[in-house]
Amino acid sequence: MIELILGGARSGKSRLAERLAAESDLAVTYIATSQSLDGEMAERIALHRQRRPAHWSLVEEPLQLARVLSEQADARRCLLVDCLTLWLTNLLMLDDPARLVAERDALLESLGKLPGRIILVSNETGLGVVPLGELTRRYVDEAGWLHQAVAARAHRVTFMVAGLPMVLKDGR
Repeated sequence: MIELILGGARSGKSRLAERLAAESDLAVTYIATSQSLDGEMAERIALHRQRRPAHWSLVEEPLQLARVLSEQADARRCLLVDCLTLWLTNLLMLDDPARLVAERDALLESLGKLPGRIILVSNETGLGVVPLGELTRRYVDEAGWLHQAVAARAHRVTFMVAGLPMVLKDGR
């Protein structure tokens, strides 16, 4: 089962994903896409680590998400990916459009083939004004297209607002 959880900053999406993973009664592997590039991000990562149960496995992978999902997926495992937009940012910062397309396509292709439960967390950034600057506009566009493609493949899509889940798709 593939589940996509979208929401804005501090909407409760990671907490919901962590609760669902814990309630799955499966072994959980947390796949972190963030990189500790500055002190503020290091603090965010530390907060996430503190919240997670110690018995969960952790894989840190900023770029090759499809590869890690394929390696880790198992019928007896829940994979929690946090988050797709950080992964997308990492790829955009490489300034290699071919790599972005290859990694995105590999992810989308892998989703239909993975056993077990997959929970994908991502930031919804396309609800506000169109951002200034080419890179930020490209980021919002790429994130929107990625979310549409993942949502089409997901069994369940939830949008988080103020800590409240709104189920957009439930096709178990």
